[in-house]
Amino acid sequence: MLALSDPSLRRTCGRLVQTGSFAGAVALGVLLAASPARADRCDDLAQQLKSQIDGIGIGKTVANVIYLSHPAAKSLRLGCPSRTVKNEVFGIASTRKPSAEFQELIASASAIVFTIPKADTLRGVKRCFGRVGLLRGNDVKSRYRRLDMRCIRGKTESSIAVSRDKSE
Repeated sequence: MLALSDPSLRRTCGRLVQTGSFAGAVALGVLLAASPARADRCDDLAQQLKSQIDGIGIGKTVANVIYLSHPAAKSLRLGCPSRTVKNEVFGIASTRKPSAEFQELIASASAIVFTIPKADTLRGVKRCFGRVGLLRGNDVKSRYRRLDMRCIRGKTESSIAVSRDKSE
């Protein structure tokens, strides 16, 4: 109370309390100090993928994309929500014809990210890779269970992107 014995300090504190700015500043300070640190939804999905699929490692996060690693995939990415898509799972297999293990990995990741049964995503992934070839070409787009799938086969590798439109 020694500090408030000065009349000018007492007047200043009195004005702050009367105007409400002091109370607002205190309330703002309490709110900011009490708010818990929350992780991004996309980071939560990456942690969920890591905990539920054996062998997945989490790498860098760059521009709304989390880079993942797995022995069955040459490259694996989790795309975070943007203006047009909710989420995206993208993977590159090191062979022209992707292995069953790679297809299982993409199906498992898609099932976790889009919360649909793994059997459905596995059927969609197999259907997409099955259509790539001589008749339909090396770039095939398909839809299965409200998921957009795009399979591309190059000279030495194949890739798949599984996403869902923002409007669904």
